[in-house]
Amino acid sequence: MFKHILLPTDGSPVANKAVKAGIKLARELGARVTGYYALERVPPPVYAEAYIPDPQTLATWDRVTEEYADKQIDAMQKLAKAARVRFQGISAKADTPAEGIVRVARSRGCDAIFMASHGRSGIAKLMMGSVTDRVIRTSSVPVIVYR
Repeated sequence: MFKHILLPTDGSPVANKAVKAGIKLARELGARVTGYYALERVPPPVYAEAYIPDPQTLATWDRVTEEYADKQIDAMQKLAKAARVRFQGISAKADTPAEGIVRVARSRGCDAIFMASHGRSGIAKLMMGSVTDRVIRTSSVPVIVYR
């Protein structure tokens, strides 16, 4: 069925459960896995007189987020190795996590995306948006949502 599954994560408990389930599915299917962590860019100020971070602050932001991404990818790799699933990890900057997920799935030749949904609804969903919804709407490959 699926030969190459993209497993995006944000490091949350919900995403970690999906990673475990996605690796289990990959093992059962004999598929390989690409783990992905989206490095978000520092958002621009929303008004003209906003504080603009200095280059040192931006460099610190990049370093800290890259270290966190490496930690998430390493954890995924350990799970995949224990399950004897071929694994490759990637973290890359993206304008939004959803854009990054879809772009990586396309560029890496993944034939499915297996991801968590935080299950937010109401005002929380309106305020925070849904990465999963955006991926479903823009992906050209099947998206399996783990809840």
